[in-house]
Amino acid sequence: MQALKGLILSGGKGTRLRPITHTSAKQLVPVANKPVLFYGIEAMAAAGIDQVGIIIAPETGAEIRTAAGDGSRFGVKLTYIVQDEPLGLAHAVLTAEPFLGDSSFVMYLGDNLLQGGIHELVTAFREHEPDALILLTPVADPENYGVAELRDGSVVRLVEKPPEPKTNLALVGVYMFTSGVHDAARAIEPSERGELEITDAIQRLVDNGLRVEAHVVKGWWKDTGRLEDMLAANRLVLDTIEASMQGELVESQVDGRVVVEAGARLERSTVRGPAIIGAGARLIDSYIGPYTAIGEGCLIQNAEVEHSILLAGSSVRDLAGRMESSLLGRNVKIGRDQHQPRAYRFLVGDNSEIGIL
Repeated sequence: MQALKGLILSGGKGTRLRPITHTSAKQLVPVANKPVLFYGIEAMAAAGIDQVGIIIAPETGAEIRTAAGDGSRFGVKLTYIVQDEPLGLAHAVLTAEPFLGDSSFVMYLGDNLLQGGIHELVTAFREHEPDALILLTPVADPENYGVAELRDGSVVRLVEKPPEPKTNLALVGVYMFTSGVHDAARAIEPSERGELEITDAIQRLVDNGLRVEAHVVKGWWKDTGRLEDMLAANRLVLDTIEASMQGELVESQVDGRVVVEAGARLERSTVRGPAIIGAGARLIDSYIGPYTAIGEGCLIQNAEVEHSILLAGSSVRDLAGRMESSLLGRNVKIGRDQHQPRAYRFLVGDNSEIGIL
């Protein structure tokens, strides 16, 4: 089999993560202080794939190009492919056809996280040489996913978000295809939501008698499209970190697996891991609980934060209670004003959510 290429889908508007995604691509929201997109690129590199195309949208493409660069730091060569409108995953495949050519390829949704990467999947694809290989995982709510029906390990039917699912096996956002998928994608019609669905293209392969194999994920998989999924992914990744101390502790302590990056300073503060404190962050008279990722340059003063993600430059000060299960965007300021009269004062963007103590 010739060398495989990679295709990472990084378009999409990220509506479920607004307001964060009003100003940033959802694939660049960090999990454990690393953009979600980078996990996918690293998974490609670890599987020996060094030619990777990234589908980008006109609105967020420049930001993604700036963040990921030419790919050299990941050990891959990145090619950026603009998809003018988000018209479905199969449309993205057709958009990338000039890059992919007649190569077989791995397609990876850029806002997904998969434990253990894709090396095992790539090995299975090379050994069995099916026309397509899809990843599946059992889920509690299959009606919200593309669902597969199997016979003897091969796929016989795929249905997108069925009202009455026949199985609980949902498609994970990682697929492997030969170049035959391009003809299948060209042959299908847009779905009711006006998109060329990848499930329809794969079903076309099945209907044409081609071999579509399934691989059930053994570890965890997360689609990071919603706040609760981001926090869960953050928790799962932080569970894998090893302690590292490059910052400065002043009358402070860290318990468990904690990463304190260079230039961070902790003053009279406690951090309980697993947690990561970004470069240049300052913690003063504060407590950081487990499963928290504090971005670079953040300030936490006289406050408690747990099970949360704070993006670069944010500050949390003088809170009477603990902030938990929260996601703060870049340069967000949360604090208590001691002046009279006492009142709440907010500057809040669209689609925000605030819980008052």
